[in-house]
Amino acid sequence: MKKCRNINFLPKDATYDEMNSPVGTLTIISSIKGLHAVLWDIDREFKQYEKIINNLSQSKSEKTIVQTKKQLDEYFQGKRKIFDLPLAINGTDFQIQAWNQLTKIPYATTITYAEQAEKIGNKNKARAVGLANGLNPISIIIPCHRVIGSNGHLVGFRGGLEKKMFLLKLEQIK
Repeated sequence: MKKCRNINFLPKDATYDEMNSPVGTLTIISSIKGLHAVLWDIDREFKQYEKIINNLSQSKSEKTIVQTKKQLDEYFQGKRKIFDLPLAINGTDFQIQAWNQLTKIPYATTITYAEQAEKIGNKNKARAVGLANGLNPISIIIPCHRVIGSNGHLVGFRGGLEKKMFLLKLEQIK
């Protein structure tokens, strides 16, 4: 069973909305603190997620949700290469370190899990980096899709490998 990403500790003012995209329905969760999550449609199949989301108010006008939708639309149209959103990340120190490293991977570029592990200080922690990436709560914005296996193959993507392939091909548009 896949482990659920950390959206358990949301502030009381957290809200959500959904967005149709070329990779399916995305659920966006934000608060006054910033963007907490961009979840895949498959995430909604987990009872834990559904319970959390059902306890949130839906908002189509919350500032960060509106900005996130706009920037994701621009990204899917090939018009945005860098996201500029307030992120409210919650995880272990190691997870946050791994996710911060993801944000440094340039658009249309891939690195391996081992390279990511080396960049955060321990090349032998490729598996731990992979696990952290799998728990990344802010899909696409924190681009874990840009990390590939050391053999060059697409591996380990929460949204599904077909979506990872789509995002990488989208980013190759010049």
